[in-house]
Amino acid sequence: MGPGPPTAGAGPAPLPLGARLSFAVGHLLNDLCASMWFTYLLLYLHSVRAYSSRAAGLLLLLGQVADGLCTPLVGYEADRAAGRCVRYGPRKAWHLVGTACVLLTFPFIFSPCLGCGEATPEWAALLYYAPFIVVFQFGWAATQIAHLSLIPELATSDHEKVELTALRYAFTVVANLAVFGAAWLLLHLQGSSADLGAGGQLGPQDVPVFRNLALLVVGVGAVFSLLFHLGTREGRRPRAEPEPEPEPDERSALLEPRPPLPWRHWLREPAFYQVGLLYMSTRLVVNLSQTYMAMYLTYSLHLPKRFIATIPLVMYLSGFCSSFFMKPVNRRLGRNLTYFAGLLVILAFAAWVALAERLGTLVYGAAVLLGAGCATILVTSLAMTADLIGAHTHSGAFVYGAMSFSDKVANGLAVMTVQTLHPCSSELCCSACTEFYHWVMVAVTGGVGVAAALALSSLMVWPIRLRNRESRPSSPAPGDPGDRP
Repeated sequence: MGPGPPTAGAGPAPLPLGARLSFAVGHLLNDLCASMWFTYLLLYLHSVRAYSSRAAGLLLLLGQVADGLCTPLVGYEADRAAGRCVRYGPRKAWHLVGTACVLLTFPFIFSPCLGCGEATPEWAALLYYAPFIVVFQFGWAATQIAHLSLIPELATSDHEKVELTALRYAFTVVANLAVFGAAWLLLHLQGSSADLGAGGQLGPQDVPVFRNLALLVVGVGAVFSLLFHLGTREGRRPRAEPEPEPEPDERSALLEPRPPLPWRHWLREPAFYQVGLLYMSTRLVVNLSQTYMAMYLTYSLHLPKRFIATIPLVMYLSGFCSSFFMKPVNRRLGRNLTYFAGLLVILAFAAWVALAERLGTLVYGAAVLLGAGCATILVTSLAMTADLIGAHTHSGAFVYGAMSFSDKVANGLAVMTVQTLHPCSSELCCSACTEFYHWVMVAVTGGVGVAAALALSSLMVWPIRLRNRESRPSSPAPGDPGDRP
């Protein structure tokens, strides 16, 4: 017997698979660029271009601060445009502008300074790269915020938010796999697979590797950005009607039509700062571990050059596999316990690195732990941010912008702090680098992981909900779980 007619109140049909996939690839260009930016920028500037550690850190800080300042401004403007009649779609329009900025500037960051020679002072080269970095980070921020703020627009339920976020992260992992696979191939073709040592050290001869990698990144990313714009339709989808309940609670209140929530109101919500602190801690763990993994492999473990591609490849392959379990795990355990499980895996990695002087081939096992843990906490923290926004998508871009602002500035300041503490006075690393990068990896995973655990504990005590909304119920219904699975 065939299925009966649809029942009243069943809600809208799920988002088609093609629409979900076209949305998921919309951030691929950003992910490809971010993979190179965080994994290879310091290594490229310090070991290939021979700039000092502070100069390399300063350029990365400039990019993070520019990104952090642009992100809330883009979020605010995207929310303003969302309230007006924009034929193409305000979020997709911002995505298009950001994509153009990224495509036009990113290849210059990983290419030699035009017109610079051996006698060119370091500060002049830094001034050359600065405009490209600022414009690139503006474009990156515009694309990121536009893409993130589409999640509450397209999703009609909590589980659909998790699915879209997990698909988005799955393609983030695909992007990283592509970057590290291409890096390994380019290094191998250039004969760079020899052990580090005389004649095998990273240097000016590796400039074509990073330049060609950057050109591949923007070429592939442009194709998938086009697929996103062709296959994603921006527009508010109707939400599923809630089941009748004897008393209203916070969950049903979020599903009812409400006036747009102004962006200023978020600054009065405690949950805004709780989720923001958790998101910032999450990004610190993910981005800093990615930034210093290549330095740790090169200078602490003294591994061959090919490991700067193969180990990140293993990390993101592990994260890719983990992303497919996010939806059922979130449904069974809820947001808080899922995040806590991922955090335990990261702390296990930090303990392993701290206690092991020489990992050898066990570095692959450690990479699996770090990749799975980072994937879990990143997907879950993004889902928590979508939970915070709920039905208030008119100001959702501002929320994502504010979250991203804190994470970008914190990442830039953290990198600059580490680079300032670098023990070697010359441009190249000395013997003290071995212990230095060893403990940097422990600090950016274990130390920041403890801070993330403290932020998570606040959400366990005070679950995510809007407390200062005038139109909210005077008190939550008895038994309101708060942490929605």
